[in-house]
Amino acid sequence: MSAPDARWVRDLVYEAFAAEGRAPSVGELARRTQSTAGDVLGVLRDLAEAHALVLTPDGDAVRMAHPFTSAPMAFVVTPVDGHDDRRWWGGCAWDSFGIGAALHLDVRIDTACPQCGTHLSFPTGPEIPPPAELAVRFPRPAEQWWDDVVGTCTMIRMFCDRAHAGRWTADNAPGSGHITDATTVWRLAQPWYGDRLDPGFRPHSREHNQALLEECGLTGPFWRLP
Repeated sequence: MSAPDARWVRDLVYEAFAAEGRAPSVGELARRTQSTAGDVLGVLRDLAEAHALVLTPDGDAVRMAHPFTSAPMAFVVTPVDGHDDRRWWGGCAWDSFGIGAALHLDVRIDTACPQCGTHLSFPTGPEIPPPAELAVRFPRPAEQWWDDVVGTCTMIRMFCDRAHAGRWTADNAPGSGHITDATTVWRLAQPWYGDRLDPGFRPHSREHNQALLEECGLTGPFWRLP
């Protein structure tokens, strides 16, 4: 019995997230690929090393497969279509937009402004931008995102507006991060994640992703990928 193909395992992880809002277990992946749990763990670690997904701290389960996450991270994403009962955790503001983009689905995002605690709930999707007044704060420069990717995602939060984002930053992390409007982040999410579930998906190159950032007006040292 040989180790399963990495692309097969990767696709099964995304299939479970898309269909059921959860990460498949190592045992499930072993059964689906007719391999052993040890072989699957080895493949998952290789995928994590390639930044194709993120494992839990113990390295024995899938924590994130962007834009999906297996644990709550301040965002709940639901289909606008009330007959579709799937539910997802959004890893951050960007990933929450990315779920709609990856699924080609109109969704409702629910979260709260970290500054004032106001419940934020709005529909969005591939053709539906978020409310213009909303703002998103990125906690650290792009070259540092993967130093602690879960920590980075945890702090890419949505605010009522730029004023609240600025006030929160002044009180909690003065002089750090970058604040932009949510519409810009929504625009970025569409091409960044829109092909993530495609059968012919291939990982984007650094140059491709840098161009996507620049096309959204996200330029300068803060947005320079490693």
